[in-house]
Amino acid sequence: MPGKRVAVIGAGVSGLGAIKICLEEGLEPTCFERSNDIGGLWRYEEKVEAGRPSIYKSVTSNALKEMTAFSDYPFPDHFPNYLHNSKIMEYIRMYLKHFHLKKHIQSKVCSVRKHSDLSSTGQCDVVVEVEGKQKFFVFDGVMVCTGLYTNPFLPLQNFPGIGEYKTPEEFRGKKIIVVGIGNSGIDLAIELSHVVAQVFLSTRQVAWIWNRVWDNGMPMDTVLFTRFNSVVNKFYPTFLINKWAEDKLNLRFNHNIYGLLHQHRYVLGFLKHNFASAFWSQQVRLGTYG
Repeated sequence: MPGKRVAVIGAGVSGLGAIKICLEEGLEPTCFERSNDIGGLWRYEEKVEAGRPSIYKSVTSNALKEMTAFSDYPFPDHFPNYLHNSKIMEYIRMYLKHFHLKKHIQSKVCSVRKHSDLSSTGQCDVVVEVEGKQKFFVFDGVMVCTGLYTNPFLPLQNFPGIGEYKTPEEFRGKKIIVVGIGNSGIDLAIELSHVVAQVFLSTRQVAWIWNRVWDNGMPMDTVLFTRFNSVVNKFYPTFLINKWAEDKLNLRFNHNIYGLLHQHRYVLGFLKHNFASAFWSQQVRLGTYG
């Protein structure tokens, strides 16, 4: 008996994982990808495509490779601890090939609508484009795997020259202000500092600045994400955890001197909001910020 048919929209990391899980559950997935290749957000393209997420050329992951991998397909040992986007794309293609997922990927979706008897069947009508022609299909389920970053947020739509950052070369010799102290903001400020005349980093809120590399050259994830530390965090007094962490972070540079001293203590700004949402950078060189 054939399994239920599932439409998976998007062939990025989530979409490929969805195809594999559907197959394991006895379903019949068909993945629809609007671009001419897989990878979604992680596939770097020099030219910005409408309706597709865009990354800059130097993007490198902030999470250790062991914490970035699919649970059933680890990264090769020889891959670096923190991965450039090209390495992540290499891994995604390996995953696609290993689990034979390519044959389940087709062209783009034009529309998804509720089937007339949705309440009883749960089905949806899906219109897709194949070689310039539209075709109609009925699926028992739809998995939307288009991600959160399909459309850029450009608050100054009419600002002259507004666009999406790719490389620092077009800014060579200029005076630059980078607005925002999130991961991308810090990374861009550092990258630009090597080619521009002066760069300023503007932030509405301050942050604790982290490094990917911790003591003794160890990846920060392997040092802080341990069962031992999890137990310590439950029983150790909060004020002592704050004192230890803030002293460690201020050893690299004094946050107060650079106007970055956080209004919240370390535990509130880090543990409460989860490690993944903390701010860090690959190599913060504040002395080059102008």
